[in-house]
Amino acid sequence: MFHRAFSTTTSAPRATIWALWTDVNNWANWNAGVEHAQLTGPFVTGATFSMTPSGQEAMTTRLTRVEEGVVFTDETALDDICVTVEHRIEAMDGDDDKLRIVYSATVTGPGAEHVGAAVTEDFDDVLAALVKMAEHSSVETA
Repeated sequence: MFHRAFSTTTSAPRATIWALWTDVNNWANWNAGVEHAQLTGPFVTGATFSMTPSGQEAMTTRLTRVEEGVVFTDETALDDICVTVEHRIEAMDGDDDKLRIVYSATVTGPGAEHVGAAVTEDFDDVLAALVKMAEHSSVETA
């Protein structure tokens, strides 16, 4: 089993982060590791979306947990391998003016360490891009 968590902080509003996350069809605008993503229907537990990582084949991912404005977890099953990623927004010191964004990945199955390392190799960059987009968006709407 592989497990690793990554985090960053931001002053962007929680609603802005959540809006970027739930706009799956536009993830490629800020996530360089996503060539294309397409959610059909609402962003709710049980929904599925298609995602094409850069240079790879499309895969289907299922939302296994959605708590609006707080957390969502997605799961991708590839043969005997399961990749689960939790995306969470936490208030720092109980103050919503400063947030911590956490991506936590768990991979099970054959080659979990190798797959996990590949899946998470860009998580620091993805978090940085998310924060940059969120902070830019919140300045524009202020």
